[in-house]
Amino acid sequence: MLESFPAVRTQVTGRVAALLVFVSILVGLSAGPFTLPARAEGTASRFVVSASLGLDGVLKVHQDITFSGEPPAEVKQRFEVKKDILGDRRYVYDVGGFSATAGGQPFTPATEVDDRFVTVTFPTDGQNVVSLEYSVVGAVVATPEGTALEWPVLQGFDAAVTELVATVAIPVPFSFIECDAGSPNSNVPCTYAAAGTDDAQQPTFRDGPRGPGEFVRVHIGFPPGALASNEQIEEVWTLARAFSAKPLPLALSLGLLVLGAAGLIALHRRAGVDAGAGTEVTRAGEFVPVGAGQSEFRVLGDVRPGHVGTVADERVDPIDITATLIDLAVHGHLRIIELPRGADFAPTDWLLTRTDSAVADLRPFESELLEGIGEQGEVKVSELSSRVHESAGPVQDKLYDEVVANGWFDRRPDSIRSGWGRVALSALIAAVVITIVLAAFTTFGLIGLALIAVALGLLFVAQEMPARTKSGAALLAGLAALRSDLMSHPTNQMPPGRELSEISELLPYAVVLGGHQRWLDAIVASDDDEEEDRYDLGWYEGPEGWHLRDLPYSLKNFITTVSGELFSR
Repeated sequence: MLESFPAVRTQVTGRVAALLVFVSILVGLSAGPFTLPARAEGTASRFVVSASLGLDGVLKVHQDITFSGEPPAEVKQRFEVKKDILGDRRYVYDVGGFSATAGGQPFTPATEVDDRFVTVTFPTDGQNVVSLEYSVVGAVVATPEGTALEWPVLQGFDAAVTELVATVAIPVPFSFIECDAGSPNSNVPCTYAAAGTDDAQQPTFRDGPRGPGEFVRVHIGFPPGALASNEQIEEVWTLARAFSAKPLPLALSLGLLVLGAAGLIALHRRAGVDAGAGTEVTRAGEFVPVGAGQSEFRVLGDVRPGHVGTVADERVDPIDITATLIDLAVHGHLRIIELPRGADFAPTDWLLTRTDSAVADLRPFESELLEGIGEQGEVKVSELSSRVHESAGPVQDKLYDEVVANGWFDRRPDSIRSGWGRVALSALIAAVVITIVLAAFTTFGLIGLALIAVALGLLFVAQEMPARTKSGAALLAGLAALRSDLMSHPTNQMPPGRELSEISELLPYAVVLGGHQRWLDAIVASDDDEEEDRYDLGWYEGPEGWHLRDLPYSLKNFITTVSGELFSR
């Protein structure tokens, strides 16, 4: 057993050796021909830069590149032509005049230009020594101490560099020299920087090794007045720059806001303020005493509820048309019939039925509204959106025309609003365009924002521009007095036996001006029995089992539903 051990060991050793040879062969076959990897191939053993700076600030650069081992097929180098600086600016360099040689043979390099870089490519033609020449404009920049040459003598080279040597011939005495190297964001000093010594009469810089794409940047300072700057600075658009809050644009924008606000106030005072009515008051209705502790409500000057709402807020609202429907019912031109619910949770519906009452005393807008009910003489409120809705526009038109015909406005309020609205909208569009232009090309974007604010203010003022005439202002004062009466007059002073008719007469005006709830409560208070009251009002008919105490709820639902149906889309 022991004697066989050397044979076993020899057998195992042979198998291991064979396996290692087999793996080596596989690796070799997969790697290609049997050549030793030499990372030194394509590496520039020396990168020598000879630069000269002219009095005009133009930097001329000559590069001699020596490759160790087999040279690459072509040389590629990328030059940064735009460099960001603090704030919203950047340096711009004109890099051009490229020429190249390989083994003494001249080549015209291929250049590729994008927004921030110029890439130069030329063949080596198998030569180990190649050269590249170019010139730079814009490398001499202004500094607090004077001027300085700032330029990376090595940048964007696609091969590693073992040693860099750079000299710069300068036309005037320098004040300092510096050098940093590494990645684009590095501030590590390079290996050597000297000038004015026995070994380096001209500014001389050495560094290395450097990997592909790394840089070596030189800084040579000059005293004030020694060498003029030829820096080229490009403004970079940023939101902060476009809407700069520096003193000048800020002051101009604030001044524009103040002037714009003053102009809007002056414009409204001139065109949008009611004519002075003095002490004149035109009352639309009042409570007239008819006995001890008794009074009745009387409408004065044939002012209808639709007139009241339009003069009060300068527009025809849904509540104005709804109050007109109630007023037409009170005066016997139609009847409002509340229909029984089809189910416990079904919505309430009403039937509007026209009567045979004379229509000679109707205003045009009231006739238009009645005609909307149709030739059949009745319509359900749930059908208003399809049958009466089409007449809502003409009703509004006739009501606007009537307040002008009655002398309460010089022009239709809706026309005045729409006219000024178009002016304001045009001003807003112009302000937006101006803001875009200012923000794109200047630092005065705040002025554009101020213009937009003024235009938006004009949009608001446009809605307030309808102005009442002297008689319109007098009627407005009368409406204020009527509202005060409706809100404060005792509800228990109606003539006995006529409570329901008198309160019904004023109810449409209270719906528009406010205070109708207290008058509805007065109607409820008049219900002193348990019998149903479905026919007691005459103009409003309730379903079976309906009482006057149900009127506040019924009328509230009626007003809400009719307003929604008339102006639904």
